[in-house]
Amino acid sequence: MTETGVNRMTIYIDADACPVTRIAEAIARRRGIPVTLLCDTNHVLVSEYGTVITVGAGADAVDIALINRCRRGDIVITQDHGVAALALGKGARAIHQSGRWYTDENIDGLLMERHLAGKARRSGKHRLKGPPKRTVEDDARFAESFERLIEEALKAQGGPA
Repeated sequence: MTETGVNRMTIYIDADACPVTRIAEAIARRRGIPVTLLCDTNHVLVSEYGTVITVGAGADAVDIALINRCRRGDIVITQDHGVAALALGKGARAIHQSGRWYTDENIDGLLMERHLAGKARRSGKHRLKGPPKRTVEDDARFAESFERLIEEALKAQGGPA
């Protein structure tokens, strides 16, 4: 807790192949919110603002390290619905790189979609397309949504938005 009794928020980024890292860091820097980027040993990240933590390349190593660090009031940026669900369970807020907020109301449906997509991939009968190429509009949509999420989180902590 800070002198005012408000918990200090940290933004955690599941940074392996995250296209919004620089946008998130710029917004966090402007607001004075610390950022921690987590990646595995297969990625080399450098940040002028955030703290970079590199963990082993084992399955889910980054996810586990991120969830072990985050706490109530933090914000997690991830495209992994499972990581988002765990973050929500710890009282953190979570946002997708598209700008969509993960919430208690939508996480079950998103996890079901992930399960069904994985099942389709494993069957070998369905070929799922990857995401479309990222646009400037996608970045603007994420930035606007991320700003709103930060404002909501700060209000919930009793601090100024």
